[in-house]
Amino acid sequence: MIDSTTGLWRKNFLAIRLVALDIRKTVVMQERDYSLLGKDGQKAVKTGLAGANWYATIIPRKEMKEFIRRSDGPAIRDTFIWLAALFGFASFGVALWPSWWSAPFWLAYGVLYGSSTDSRWHECGHGTAFKTRWMNEVVYQLACFMIMRNPVTWKYGHARHHTDTTIVGRDPQILARRPPNLPKMFANLFGLVDVPLAVKSMIQLACGHLTEEEKDYVPNTERPSAIRVARIWLAIYAMTILVAIYMGSILPFMLIGLPRLYGAWHMTITGILQHAALADNVIDHRLNSRTILMNPISRFIYWNMNYHIEHHMFPMVPYHKLPALHERLKLDMPAPNSSTWQAICEAFPVLWKQLKNPEFFLVRDLPPTANPYLWTGREVAADAAE
Repeated sequence: MIDSTTGLWRKNFLAIRLVALDIRKTVVMQERDYSLLGKDGQKAVKTGLAGANWYATIIPRKEMKEFIRRSDGPAIRDTFIWLAALFGFASFGVALWPSWWSAPFWLAYGVLYGSSTDSRWHECGHGTAFKTRWMNEVVYQLACFMIMRNPVTWKYGHARHHTDTTIVGRDPQILARRPPNLPKMFANLFGLVDVPLAVKSMIQLACGHLTEEEKDYVPNTERPSAIRVARIWLAIYAMTILVAIYMGSILPFMLIGLPRLYGAWHMTITGILQHAALADNVIDHRLNSRTILMNPISRFIYWNMNYHIEHHMFPMVPYHKLPALHERLKLDMPAPNSSTWQAICEAFPVLWKQLKNPEFFLVRDLPPTANPYLWTGREVAADAAE
């Protein structure tokens, strides 16, 4: 049985619906085990949640072939603009260093370095940004280095994220757990949690060690590649340190490394909003993912990942076609959030309530034209029986 209650900030923002799982009229608190080797992961495998058949809006095959058709043009254009902006902002920052007049250029460079690389590694990791494979690979490797995510371990971790999106104990990339760690989320606006963990992981991999969870989803044949990349990265950072010591300046770190900290805020906000405050352990991306209508600059930084329900439902559609896919699917979707700020104001009251009651989550109404939500797969079995 599912109850609903109105969220906070109702006078100034759209009302939201909070949903609590109610068993025998009392909310049952269950401690979630997010470890990939724990009891919740084992339960997900046993109950069929792991690797389940997810709901997807039906689109005719011929039409879908056009959506997934790849091309180099849009990604070449956007990558040229991205690299030119990185070079331009860095050049002004270096030229004006150490004057405070350089600060605006470093701030802009930081967002392009520490946030936009999140979407670049993501799209090129899917192999959909460019039609030409080596172009995807070059941008993928560059973005992975800048965002400090090993291109091998994160590739397979993200594949699991798509297979088992927000399935507790299966998805290694759940950012907003229950109960949420709000101080950690705030600290990650400046990379203060993710970066130390990334450095630790890089050193461990360079020494030839994968974590037990990484061994759960990285094939044996790919592990030497993960170790080799980590050693190359470690050598680059060591060289950066030596150059900084030789120059007696932190300027080399302003170009390599530090932007991952001070430029991470945009990536952190958009990343949390992808799935935060929504349902977990369901097999319908309309229930566990969020689409947000963003301004053009954020969409460029984010490479249209704000259309996140659409991306999860059809991950092989290139980023530049997601706005068109959104229009095609909107009759079967909950209404998107009207802005990033409105999404924040929708999600964070839920996260605040989850501190005391992790079973609360948000469900949006579907339009009359939409198919009902698919919660566990039992609905499909029931329809088949009829």
